[in-house]
Amino acid sequence: DALGKIADFLDISVASLFGVGSEFISTAAGFYERVRQLEGMADQISVLFGPISYLLTTEGFDELLPEILMESVPELAVNRHNLGSQIDEVIELLLARKAGYLSRRPNIVSLVSAAELEQVLRLGFVGRHGINGAELKRRRAAALAEVENILRLLTDQPMGVQIGLVEDSLPGASFQILRTGSAAQVAVSPFRLGLYANIRVGVATITAAQDSVKLHQEVTAQLWQNSLKGKEAADRVRSILASSADEIRT
Repeated sequence: DALGKIADFLDISVASLFGVGSEFISTAAGFYERVRQLEGMADQISVLFGPISYLLTTEGFDELLPEILMESVPELAVNRHNLGSQIDEVIELLLARKAGYLSRRPNIVSLVSAAELEQVLRLGFVGRHGINGAELKRRRAAALAEVENILRLLTDQPMGVQIGLVEDSLPGASFQILRTGSAAQVAVSPFRLGLYANIRVGVATITAAQDSVKLHQEVTAQLWQNSLKGKEAADRVRSILASSADEIRT
């Protein structure tokens, strides 16, 4: 009975409480809360979230994110006028995740798509089409700051942070593997932050099923093995920045 109450409080199944079975989560807030809980215990986090892992973003990204999330919602969406409180909840959970990461500093392996870096520099951090002029310039500047931060992480190589720059095609769904000791869980998400954000539509899954964990680990290992790392990755990011410079200034 006590375990059932704990599971109810966390809004998960008893099986998930013991690290088995799968959870299906239809809200971004519910998903980010569960990820926050898992990250709070994790020793290592392997991340494939594009274009940039949220945990490695800057404070400037946090400041811009509420605007991106609100504008990503179509004008004719049901209950759009009530979404402010939902977005506030998502932002609060994301900030709690980042604070937890910064206080604990678990090892993080982040796979970053070179193609998505080029795309976000060109388009800027926007939630919808049709943004132009001075506002588009501001969004491109925000994207530039995040890509420059990735370059800084590649150059400085802070302890516990490993970044692989992937030139190959990436899976359509974002996921992360959270490892605590010998146990691991996989969180697969349809939700997206930054460019053309989505926090409204989709079903996320979190599972400790061995087959799923193994398959995702194999995909991650293959992408990591083939990715650019260290100086090679930093040089590639510099070339992306150089080739995007004219577009960023316009």
